[in-house]
Amino acid sequence: MADVYDRWHLSRPPAGTEPCQEHSTKTKTVYASADHLCGKRWQVRYRDPDGKQRKENFVKKPQAETRAAEIKNELDRGHYIDRAAGRETFRTLGESWRTSAIHRERTEGRVERTLRLHLYPTFGGRGVASIKRSDVQAWVKAQSSRYEPSTIGSHFEVLSTVMRMAVLDGAIRVSPCEGVQLPEKRSKLVIPHPDAVKALIEVAPARYKALVRLAASSGLRQGELFGVEDQVDAERSVVEASQQLVTPDHGAQYIGPLKTPESYREVPLAPSALAAVEEHKREFPAVGFKLEDRTDPLKPVVRTVRLLFTDDSGRPIRRSTWTRIWQRMRTDANALLVDAGSAVRVPEKLTLHGLRDFYASCLIKQRENVKVVQVRLGHSKPSITLDKYTGLWPTAEDTTAAAIESVLGVTAAAVEDVTAGAIRRVLRALPTVTLPAQCALVVPSVPGTGHPLPL
Repeated sequence: MADVYDRWHLSRPPAGTEPCQEHSTKTKTVYASADHLCGKRWQVRYRDPDGKQRKENFVKKPQAETRAAEIKNELDRGHYIDRAAGRETFRTLGESWRTSAIHRERTEGRVERTLRLHLYPTFGGRGVASIKRSDVQAWVKAQSSRYEPSTIGSHFEVLSTVMRMAVLDGAIRVSPCEGVQLPEKRSKLVIPHPDAVKALIEVAPARYKALVRLAASSGLRQGELFGVEDQVDAERSVVEASQQLVTPDHGAQYIGPLKTPESYREVPLAPSALAAVEEHKREFPAVGFKLEDRTDPLKPVVRTVRLLFTDDSGRPIRRSTWTRIWQRMRTDANALLVDAGSAVRVPEKLTLHGLRDFYASCLIKQRENVKVVQVRLGHSKPSITLDKYTGLWPTAEDTTAAAIESVLGVTAAAVEDVTAGAIRRVLRALPTVTLPAQCALVVPSVPGTGHPLPL
């Protein structure tokens, strides 16, 4: 229930109170309150869904009555909107969400950067209720001139999440992100030619040669590769993805859990990959060092870690270090290809993660189905695999035509040979007869050709 009150006058005046000379009429006598002539006269009082009393003041009584009716309708329908919360700035709400939401450490850094660099400059000082769908659409358009669609989608996801929190908190009824059109994502798959991958392996420094081959042979993510300890089982010819090396924006590296439950998997390894790993172990024996292990988030421990792949100082590989190594490898690989007279080049945008896409493309070319590729890559859903690699699978037109051709794809000459052979077999099976001299001999011909059938 929402009721309208006159702040300037008492509803139950004490005995002996003098009437208000300014607002009393012939039909109604009113008595001044302590707030007489202070602020707005008419007040709407109600209790929100949490039972907390709320008050809103208005200059004119009709305004207050209209608002009281709106509040009553919202409360009755369960659509109550807290106007005070709607005036809360986007920055305040964003920081509240960022500090309370559960993120992986690396994700936490990405979210903080997105808010600080891409959202707060535009929306930070505005009340969340003042942000309209048109404002968000204009922001998306401005972003489109500077960033790739996938990057814009990542920024928009953070904005949408904060606005969804505003809806759940009752600050706004509908998120302004609903119905916003995002730029169409363009495929960013960079699949290197096999010769380019071989060149990268060839020029890789000895310490990282097995790492590059294992990446191309297993499809492991970069963190999974850098976090391998004794997960390569030579007897079973598999590598187990069960942990990863995490490098946060701030703080020390640590061993962490994988991205999703489906990321925990075993991947069969080719003999060449196994041989490369075994040779690497002999040349660069693992050296133990202390590192925090957070694979069980509830029981983090500091333990001795023996990583298969480390930097030149025997420590965990950092992203910045690997970026420099990879850039040099790409340059050297292209030089090797040029010297060999090859037209193949290592794509400029190829990263170590691109070897994961190369691995997926090899599976698809060998006719592995979606489920197998999903499991090998550790995707949480087959739809993720399809969305990313759908262009690599044969189209329905290709497979349909091939299926029919395999059954009915017989040439006219082949049909002619089959028909002629059948007729010869029938004629040879007939008994020999002697024809009278006056009878003409009719020599059968191959159907549809007019050529005599050789008997």
